Amino acid sequence: MSDLPRIAVLYGGPSGERAVSLDSGRAVLQALQGLGLDAVGIDIQPAIIQQQVADSKAHIAFNVCHGAVGEDGLLQACLETLNIVYTGSGVLASALAMDKWRCKQLWRAAGLPVTDGILLRRGENAPDLGALLGWPLYIKPNHGGSSLGVSKVTGPAELDAALRSAFAIEDEVLCEGAVIGHEATVGILDGRALPPIVIETPRTFYDYTAKYLADDTRYLLPSGLGVPLDQQLQTLALKAFAELGGRDWGRVDFMISSDSQAHLLEVNSVPGMTSHSLVPMAAKAIGMDFPELCSAILCTAQRRVKHG
Repeated sequence: MSDLPRIAVLYGGPSGERAVSLDSGRAVLQALQGLGLDAVGIDIQPAIIQQQVADSKAHIAFNVCHGAVGEDGLLQACLETLNIVYTGSGVLASALAMDKWRCKQLWRAAGLPVTDGILLRRGENAPDLGALLGWPLYIKPNHGGSSLGVSKVTGPAELDAALRSAFAIEDEVLCEGAVIGHEATVGILDGRALPPIVIETPRTFYDYTAKYLADDTRYLLPSGLGVPLDQQLQTLALKAFAELGGRDWGRVDFMISSDSQAHLLEVNSVPGMTSHSLVPMAAKAIGMDFPELCSAILCTAQRRVKHG
């Protein structure tokens, strides 16, 4: 083991997605150790991140720290200053992926299809959102993940409560027009788009409970959308990911309208990595088990060690 490079699996952190990240971290750490690799786990603490990583004497970091700090460029910048190679997107791409509004602006400028939206800042007077976006619409923290603070608003009476819920999490809130249809996601691994997954839930929308707690969420794989639309989603996912400067792996989320038009929602630059998460699910569909997936993600970073 002493001749192998040490891998620090980074997880936890202070965000609202901490519990999910702990699960991801435990799963990845177990998989890497099961492959005979010298892997150690680190529950990230923002005030001492650099010391934690330095003390681990790791050569490579496998990042599965979701949400703020781990996914927004801060952790990536800390690792850059330590000259530690890490899995996933770099500082700028991570920050852009976490910023839903600015990510959409970039995609729109590149001619990619996005949902309509309006950014509100704390203290601003909201315009007539129903007139501008129609009903229903979604209210969500601009930098949030795991659907925390997200509300589906079906009419004016629900708007104030939804805005309070989102502003309780951060100072920028995205108001987004709803696309009525299917929610789909495409995982990306080392320049390859994985098979699309369609998500169905009996809940109002695919919220935190539907993602992590409910037993009645359905994941359709094959998607049921048909080969042409599957291929279109894969192509669009790769374009959207590349437009942000993403690398290694990630996940691109879509809404598909009733007339089969795809609309980009967001990018997850550090997706969930439990055995029941979406990227592992898609990887399994092409014959790649969880340890193989972890190894493939790790290899993307290892190549940067070799090539500088």
